[in-house]
Amino acid sequence: MKNFRYGTDKLTIGSVIGLTRGLLQGTLSAKSRHKVDQSEAFVKSMVSHNDVVYGINTGFGPLCDTIISAEDTPQLQYNLLQSHAVGVGNPIPASVAKTMMIIKAQALAQGYSGVQLRTLERIIWMAEQDLIPVVPSRGSVGASGDLAPLSHLFLPLIGLGNVYYKGGIIPADVALKAYGMSPLQLGPKEGLALINGTQFIAAYAVHALHRMYNALEVADLIGAMSLEGLMGSYKPFDSRLHEIRPFPGNQLVAHRLWELLHTSEIANSHPDCGRVQDPYSLRCMPQVHGASRTAWLHLKELTEIEINAVTDNPIVLGPHEAISGGNFHGQPLALAIDYATVGAAELGNISDRRSYLIIEGRYGLPKLLIPNAGLHSGFMIPQYTSAALVSENKTLCFPASADSIPTSLGQEDHVSMGAIGARKLNSVLDNLEYILAIELLYAAQALNFRRPLRSSAVLEACHTLVRTEVPFADRDRIFADDIEKLQHLIHSGKLLETANQAAKTSHCPLNKSAYDAFRI
Repeated sequence: MKNFRYGTDKLTIGSVIGLTRGLLQGTLSAKSRHKVDQSEAFVKSMVSHNDVVYGINTGFGPLCDTIISAEDTPQLQYNLLQSHAVGVGNPIPASVAKTMMIIKAQALAQGYSGVQLRTLERIIWMAEQDLIPVVPSRGSVGASGDLAPLSHLFLPLIGLGNVYYKGGIIPADVALKAYGMSPLQLGPKEGLALINGTQFIAAYAVHALHRMYNALEVADLIGAMSLEGLMGSYKPFDSRLHEIRPFPGNQLVAHRLWELLHTSEIANSHPDCGRVQDPYSLRCMPQVHGASRTAWLHLKELTEIEINAVTDNPIVLGPHEAISGGNFHGQPLALAIDYATVGAAELGNISDRRSYLIIEGRYGLPKLLIPNAGLHSGFMIPQYTSAALVSENKTLCFPASADSIPTSLGQEDHVSMGAIGARKLNSVLDNLEYILAIELLYAAQALNFRRPLRSSAVLEACHTLVRTEVPFADRDRIFADDIEKLQHLIHSGKLLETANQAAKTSHCPLNKSAYDAFRI
């Protein structure tokens, strides 16, 4: 297993997912250990010299002018974790909570936070053991960082809160005893260093980026299958067209669609059909899917800065120097998350339009995609579900970052609401996977009506995979079961994996190095 060195190596979206899934081993280099020890020594020096530093020997938020004695500083940090653990609602997925721990470890390991080395080592150990804290989903306003969720995340360090353990949930102190461990006593500033930061927003952004990447890739595949079922043209994907409007995301999608379609028997069977141009949902896939890829890329670039940043407060720079600033403010990610949310919703919007086209009974397809429409309703109703999900996504597109409610008695008078936006983006992606699954159900059915003509090797591999789970329908059945199976093929990555393997085998260059920025 490959190692990742916290505080030394740079995190990427891929490496965070690798650490979360246990595919990478997180370690601390000697350099990082020295920097952490040095930073802790700086904090101790401030305390011993009675330097007044926010959060080290003062109260928090509107209590920042209240001086705390040196002997009370451990209790101050202990109280901080308890008092700020006010999250509510269902717990976040354990995988997201683990990602929060990983991103926080990367920040602390850079040596600007004044924590004890053993505290950082405990966080890394808990992540490696999959001893993951239970974190409520609601309660963060995205500044002063994700205070409530981070407080819950680190309660187990002091023996409080609950953790996931061997498939269940147990009190943290019980879990620590099972490993022969004792709760930690926090030093000056440690509580503040742990709960100040954007790790909730960033962790959700990482998981959203991973999921949206998969959705973007399969949207091209499924859209191409729909175009084939509707006997559409691949000429709008000619690279010469996109060279004179050279948005990289558009060019990438056009390239992929061209490679998926130009060798197809179906696509080349109707050169003189008399159809002048296709509806927008077919011929404008590069422009629409491409714009969503651009939104994804913007969020990826900012998130990869954030997961390698130090976002707590104050920042410890020397033995008598700590700057109280605003690195914890979630606005840089909050705006991009809202942008990506619209991008994800639009993938579903155009997908639903293609689904509608397929069941209309145009271009030689039977109405409602079934031979005996009337006695059988066929594929009429799955599009209702698609429409409902598309509409729900539209309501989720209101930008969370457009709102701000002052907190902390006005000390925190502008907040990002980035945590709300991050959760919302993942809700849109939940819906998107089902919208794409419904289009895939329709596209696969439509391709069967084009036999004996075949599509390209990649699209035929995708169709074969669908048919291993969902048979051709010549009569009504419970299509909800089919939708769930196809959503799983999309969500699990199996559809994309199948397509990429077929592309490799058939020497179909779906991905070009010119577009490596769009990869994870």
